Amino acid sequence: MTEVQNAVRKPSIVDSVLNSPLAGLAPWILLSLVSGPGRFEASAAAALGLTLLIAAASHRRGSKLKLLGMFDILYFGILAAIGLFASADTIRWFELWGGEMTNIALVVFAFGSMLLRNPFTMQYAKESAPPETWTTPLFLRINYTITLVWALSFLWSAIVGFYGDAVLGSSGNFWTGWILQLGGMIFAVSFTEWYPEYAPNKALQALGVPTDPPQPIARLFDFLPVFVVITGIAGLVTDSVSTAVGVALIVVGAIAYVIMWRIAARVLPESDGS
Repeated sequence: MTEVQNAVRKPSIVDSVLNSPLAGLAPWILLSLVSGPGRFEASAAAALGLTLLIAAASHRRGSKLKLLGMFDILYFGILAAIGLFASADTIRWFELWGGEMTNIALVVFAFGSMLLRNPFTMQYAKESAPPETWTTPLFLRINYTITLVWALSFLWSAIVGFYGDAVLGSSGNFWTGWILQLGGMIFAVSFTEWYPEYAPNKALQALGVPTDPPQPIARLFDFLPVFVVITGIAGLVTDSVSTAVGVALIVVGAIAYVIMWRIAARVLPESDGS
């Protein structure tokens, strides 16, 4: 019972960003936002700069450099060097296929960390979890599962990005270059927040220990209505979708948000009173 209750402890508010996998993934997100035709050098330099800034901030707060942080420095250092010294043809190739290379690199890194029995999310979890829980089955299972979800998210992004480049012939396609990849990453973020709260209560239930009900699986998709609305707005602003499709996405997302809000309003008081 102690193992289950203590396997995961939420980080403090101050350290929540630096002690999260999002800190190591932020440079990759920045790279995808800045990259584009004629911007390879700028995007690589920006990602490397953010990587070094996060590493310095983590060091000042007493955190060790994580595996993902080391991988960030190595990968973006290589990209920055390519931007400085490679030929124009090489840079154009990276501008076309760099997104797929980036996602594949992350897939290899995430699966590789699991094969080495050191899932990359575990180093972040150890920042807030008591040392006595680090080798418990529940703590390990939570981190292997979260790392697997991130690996599958990277694989999803690589697949849809490749489809956009190789089949559609457009690396900047609204759906394959942005929305579908971003949706996969947001799902992984949502899972990272949801699963550490779900798994301990689920494990206690399996042991027959009285506890709060596990977080419902539907909470994983709390982000979806807002994401659909933003997709519709972005599609209209960039002329990437027709007016009918954009308006439909906004309306559907807004209705779904209201429905989910009303369901949550009914469920929460019942939970508080139980």
